[in-house]
Amino acid sequence: MDNTSKPMFWRDARMPYVELRKVGDGRKVCYAPHSHTQWSLGAIIEGHCTYLYRNDQFKVGAGTLVMMNPNWVHACNPIDNQPWGYLMLYVDTQWLTDLRYSAGLLDTPCWQDISTAIVPDANWYAGYCQMVECLLDAKRECQEKETVVVDYLTALMCELADKAAQPLSPVPDRLQALAAYLKHYDGAEVSLETLCERSGYSPGHLIRSFKQYFGFTPHAYLINSRIQRGQQELKRGTSIADTALNMGFADQPHFQRTFKRLLAATPKQYRESLLNQKKNTAGGQ
Repeated sequence: MDNTSKPMFWRDARMPYVELRKVGDGRKVCYAPHSHTQWSLGAIIEGHCTYLYRNDQFKVGAGTLVMMNPNWVHACNPIDNQPWGYLMLYVDTQWLTDLRYSAGLLDTPCWQDISTAIVPDANWYAGYCQMVECLLDAKRECQEKETVVVDYLTALMCELADKAAQPLSPVPDRLQALAAYLKHYDGAEVSLETLCERSGYSPGHLIRSFKQYFGFTPHAYLINSRIQRGQQELKRGTSIADTALNMGFADQPHFQRTFKRLLAATPKQYRESLLNQKKNTAGGQ
């Protein structure tokens, strides 16, 4: 994989509420359906790709912004192996909730999904690229970076203030309890029979109902949750081998394959990029 297709992650310990990913040529960067705990905002900087977002599908190209609500299943992949590149900003959900609430955009400090999936406006795209340029500039001070992020996201949230997503049907208590169990399950495997016993659903009914409310089968939800938690472990500096063990994977190669399938980057690429950023940050203080 050359340098343009190799993913780059930016993170600053002084700004723990944002993380940036950059890929110059994403032809070898393919995602299985997955979700993030953060709210995400991406910019297509070259080419075209197919954007799957819950039950919708879009063809998006350079100059377009795409966004993802926390825990909404999505995938973005190149079309016909054509060159495409992107920038993706991951924003802590609680931090963004507080930002929206303090700006008077929410009645309560509780997250509210945004219905907008795509922003084709050239001005918002240009502003996003300027914000990213500031974040990636090692010569810029942290306070300037914080200001740019807050200014841009506050303005965008104001623009989207009337785009609240329609609330979904309430998730049945039994499925909520099962999702909570899966989200924190540390065992190597959990059988469908066990899930049926815990929920009282038949196998077919459980799979259909769970996917209807969460966008995943129970097994896919479990794997996605393990990878989300694995990212947090790697951010804290945990070794890949220990992270694999802590997340209940059979071995390190299994964890690595699954991580790459969902996030289109290896655990090593993700961890090393963050460690290098910490060194650069420490060197600039």
